[in-house]
Amino acid sequence: MYDLDKIFYYAEKLGVDYIDVRIHDKIYENIILDNGVVREYSINQTRGLGVRVLIDKYMGYASSNKPGEDVYKEVVDNAVKAAKAMRLTGFESRLYPRRTSKDKVVSEYRIDALDIDSEVKLKILIDTYKATRSVKGVVSSTIRYGYERDHRIYASSWGDHVETTTRLIGIGVYEVAKSNGVMERIWDSKSSIAGWEFIEGIDWQSFGAEVAELASKASQAPVIKPGKYTAILDNEIVGLLLHEAFGHATEGDIVEAGGSILRGRIGKRVASEHVTIVDDGRVKGGFFLAYDDEGTPKTKTVTVEKGILKSYLHSLSTAVSLNGKPTGNARCQDYSSPILVRQTNTYMEPGDWSVDELFQDTRSGVYIRGRGAMGGQVDPSIGTFTFTAGPSYIIENGEPVKLVRGVMMSGSILETLKNVDAVARDLVVRTSVFGGCGKGGQLARVGDGGPHIRVRNLTVGGGR
Repeated sequence: MYDLDKIFYYAEKLGVDYIDVRIHDKIYENIILDNGVVREYSINQTRGLGVRVLIDKYMGYASSNKPGEDVYKEVVDNAVKAAKAMRLTGFESRLYPRRTSKDKVVSEYRIDALDIDSEVKLKILIDTYKATRSVKGVVSSTIRYGYERDHRIYASSWGDHVETTTRLIGIGVYEVAKSNGVMERIWDSKSSIAGWEFIEGIDWQSFGAEVAELASKASQAPVIKPGKYTAILDNEIVGLLLHEAFGHATEGDIVEAGGSILRGRIGKRVASEHVTIVDDGRVKGGFFLAYDDEGTPKTKTVTVEKGILKSYLHSLSTAVSLNGKPTGNARCQDYSSPILVRQTNTYMEPGDWSVDELFQDTRSGVYIRGRGAMGGQVDPSIGTFTFTAGPSYIIENGEPVKLVRGVMMSGSILETLKNVDAVARDLVVRTSVFGGCGKGGQLARVGDGGPHIRVRNLTVGGGR
């Protein structure tokens, strides 16, 4: 372990104005069962030291995963060199002077999954695989297990010292079904901030069979007819839409660089009065983030309140440059990565409608679902999006009655949010141990979700 006092003393001798240190130790266990064969069983560990310094308002960053007591000197030296080089063509950095943070936080868990025998884990995957292959029409089945233990220490010359440990675990299934020459692929997973007790608490065979049956039925379903629809969106697709098409546009560094449609819109209407959007690091079901990688407490940040844009997401530096306040959204993938402004858990606050009332009040339209969604494209600078949803349903006489596949939705995110006219009260937020949000070559664990909502005049196309 690195001696923080020695690091700070050494940096002070070199004349730095500010220094912060990140010590990171992450373990990730990954098992992939590909059509009944164990294709991968790996346990990888990432461990290292990152140092950021400010000298005459210029910032430098350096890192190392070398062993040894004195490796910190090399890291600090390199960070100082980088900061001095920034004087030539770089830009000045200023950090928002927040209150000092001192804390030690461990996410909730009862059983460390690394203590569970590998045969127990493999048996669950094998049993799940057998359940999926018993479904007619399934031609391929991949079952995956993931477990991550992420331990981070943050300290700064301001006096900060924050230590966090987070555990994230889950199982996912990827099913391919074929019918009359049509192939349909569905991926779904369940993850939680927890230990092995989460795996013990779920019937994974039923979960796998359910996903396989959806893939089989979808392969036999027709493609949706393109057009403008009144659409009910489920919890998962709402989360995807908010995170990708809206959430990135609220990230302070994107706003700062002029790449966001939301630049200059604080205090203005960007959605209907039914829409309140939140970024929260501690919401149930989402990824747990008590502090960001600058030691700032992760507050519940309301970016949109009843349709009005209230705030961007900030690091210490973007809070200064954009006249905001730090929101705890300065994040990095690991010790070797520089700080970026990233979302945590992005979701829409629940409303007053029940889901049944939404359908009863919608005589015809489409019910767009997120299970099996394959992603899409967004441009936060102009606010456009195109997403491929999962198998969905045509709504007739107030009920979802006809399964359709190849559902794609597109449009302007601000126009779409302004067309939200009903929000249910069934808030669901999800995270995943199998992926996250990519930005600047870095991956960050996130969560997203919301309640069911209704959107008028949504452009829906058919594909695949």
